[in-house]
Amino acid sequence: MTEITVAAIQLAFSGDIDANIAKVSDAVREAHGKGAKVILPPELFEGEYFCRVEDEGLFANAAPVGGHKAVLAMQALAEALQVYIPTSFFELDGPHHYNSLAMIGPDGEIQGVYRKSHIPDGPGYEEKFYFRPGNTGFKVWKGPERTTLGVGVCWDQWYPETARALMLMGSDVLFYPTAIGSEPHDTSLDTARLWRRAMVGHAVSNVVPIVASNRVGTEHGQTFYGTSFIADERGDILAELGREEEGVITATFDLARVKRHRAAFGFFRDRRPDLYGRLVEDI
Repeated sequence: MTEITVAAIQLAFSGDIDANIAKVSDAVREAHGKGAKVILPPELFEGEYFCRVEDEGLFANAAPVGGHKAVLAMQALAEALQVYIPTSFFELDGPHHYNSLAMIGPDGEIQGVYRKSHIPDGPGYEEKFYFRPGNTGFKVWKGPERTTLGVGVCWDQWYPETARALMLMGSDVLFYPTAIGSEPHDTSLDTARLWRRAMVGHAVSNVVPIVASNRVGTEHGQTFYGTSFIADERGDILAELGREEEGVITATFDLARVKRHRAAFGFFRDRRPDLYGRLVEDI
């Protein structure tokens, strides 16, 4: 078998963690019913996107990976349905706080945790107040049918270095859980098309399918624009959702074909790492 069916979930969330988990669980079941083996919920689906303001009281919502409600619920669901669920959550580790993702396998076990590497800071997205920069490095995970899954979280998706690093680590499909919408500092700025173009660029330049999940709805004046999508290795959109609708999308990829296309393009054959030293110089 060289085929893999993947899903992206797009939902609106409230401040009620139990209600949010229930919504995501229903969507995961729907995706499973459509044949998906890897099912991607949006970033920080446990609640509203709290990073729009700096409020020290919100640190109380963080929890260790082994005791976080969202993670525990997705573990039980993944085991029951025999699926993989990359689960974003607000992690507490001693005195530190991270924007993290637990990769949960079909046995319900956590394969490991990735901590978001790139942390944004700006009006409406003040994540540096809450999250320490990730210290795990990029990570890939074993998926169904002997696949390798690469996952970046939201702001990571804007960086070509993230996608390329995950590819060099063997990824067959790239996944990006996201929470992004309106820009409080410039109400005329709509980044939805930029957001998609950046990831479609990763698909094309790495010859790899992309799965992106975003949230929808308005939370305290901040509107999230959805437009979750799944693109193939050519950057063509196979499935997508609108700016306001909630739902589940799926697509199936023949990874043997994808690998042939990647080899034929020669992007990895023709790389020149000897010329790329400037990329890792912080000057």
